[in-house]
Amino acid sequence: MAVTEPAPAPHPAAYEGILRRQALRESAARTYARSLPIVPVRARGMTIEGADGRRYLDCLSGAGTLALGHNHPVVLEAIRKVIDSGAPLHVLDLATPVKDAFTTELFATLPGQLADDARIQFCGPAGTDAVEAAFKLVRAATGRSGLLAFTGAYHGMTAGALAASGGAPDVRVTRLPFPQDYRCPFGTGGEAGADIGARWTEHLLDDPKGGVPAPAGMIVEPVQGEGGVNPAPDGWLRRMREITRDRSIPLIADEVQTGVGRTGTFWAVEHSGVVPDVMVLSKAIGGSLPLAVIVYRPELDIWPPGAHAGTFRGNQLAMAAGCATLAYVRENRLAERAATLGARMLARLQALSADHPGIGDVRGRGLMMGIELVDPEAAPLTGTAGSGSAPPPDPALAAAVQQECLHRGLIVEIGGRHSAVVRLLPPLTLTDEQATAVVDRLADALRAAERSPYRRVPPGPTR
Repeated sequence: MAVTEPAPAPHPAAYEGILRRQALRESAARTYARSLPIVPVRARGMTIEGADGRRYLDCLSGAGTLALGHNHPVVLEAIRKVIDSGAPLHVLDLATPVKDAFTTELFATLPGQLADDARIQFCGPAGTDAVEAAFKLVRAATGRSGLLAFTGAYHGMTAGALAASGGAPDVRVTRLPFPQDYRCPFGTGGEAGADIGARWTEHLLDDPKGGVPAPAGMIVEPVQGEGGVNPAPDGWLRRMREITRDRSIPLIADEVQTGVGRTGTFWAVEHSGVVPDVMVLSKAIGGSLPLAVIVYRPELDIWPPGAHAGTFRGNQLAMAAGCATLAYVRENRLAERAATLGARMLARLQALSADHPGIGDVRGRGLMMGIELVDPEAAPLTGTAGSGSAPPPDPALAAAVQQECLHRGLIVEIGGRHSAVVRLLPPLTLTDEQATAVVDRLADALRAAERSPYRRVPPGPTR
């Protein structure tokens, strides 16, 4: 195989011009570029090199897309093989050897009770398009129009997905409480809070005058990602499966960010043993390239041809890269590695709270972790954990920590309903040494941010 020389990086001074032109030309809707003013020119594994010559440890991983990190050799080899073969790169939804290999590998990873006879729909390349397809599917199959979703959810930016995320009004979407310990909506936390939420869901669905549109489906993230890294309790998720099954409501698991080993099992629903009726998959399944699908039970497959289509649903390079990624994660047991290393990192992060009162909560599953930062000097919010003593979120401190991390060569994301959760989504291939460096740099950034005279702002919803 011919070795391609890496493209020369721009002169270090040129990156300022690139950033300036981006600010002038790109829309006001750009997001990551605002808080991460870097110009990546090379990357391998967990490391990004910027045009200014600086190196960064990437704990954003394309918002969880890069299960194997940047430019993993097995991914590059899979892409080159397709290109060198002369195979067509654009085939709409026609059958190809590349698609067949991807589908076979994907089905080999699915929960057994679903994989045995599941159907797959290739969607447009973004996860939000797959969410829309899932909604169409269950509405066609049930003849109902309502949807059940949860507070704190994030399912994408198209109209239906945004409505299910609470970002747009839709009378057909019923919002249900999502259990969490630190900011329990019922002020209890733990099993008690989860039980109240489940009972409330049952009561609402069984009340003939409760005002809930007949639900075509329930969509849930096994771990809320953008909502602040809130893992669904296993027992509660099993209750949701029972509630939906008893009422013939299809259960949709949004595994766009949690899938492919990130949480310590190949699919996050496996922690609870729940087998959903529909799984929404994207991000890591494309091996760093755009790909999105839904897989679902065959009895739901009653929609007509063309009910959901898309010009770029036959992305051959993404399928090849995705097949290689799925196989590598499975064969090298990277989900188990994520569980072990994630638990170790989480313990170290939790230990930081003893010396940092600005750390309100540390939570996560596998290599999907979040640190909620708070203002310990402000009055507590009502309706929060236990006795209602949780301090309010501190988005200004979170933003300061993110910037201090960047100064130390660490890229992290900010999430949560108040933009006060520092999120870590490292690749599943990170080494023990890199894991230690991530926590060390984050701890140092936190100390610096706490000393800096940043402006405190009142908490408020970001979506």
